[in-house]
Amino acid sequence: MATVGSRIEAEIAVGLLRSHGLRAGVTADDAGAQEPQLQLQGVHVLVYREDEVEARRILAAATAG
Repeated sequence: MATVGSRIEAEIAVGLLRSHGLRAGVTADDAGAQEPQLQLQGVHVLVYREDEVEARRILAAATAG
């Protein structure tokens, strides 16, 4: 799991991970996006445990360049 600052950032990360064949999703406690200010608590990008190392590598490579 990774925590990012907004639902948009999380959706981009999930799209990137899915484009690499990983299963990923977003979870946030923001009332179904009706209360976006609650995203300040963090939005989570979820992957299966067995995909975590690869997911972190992909996300790190994307933010490095």
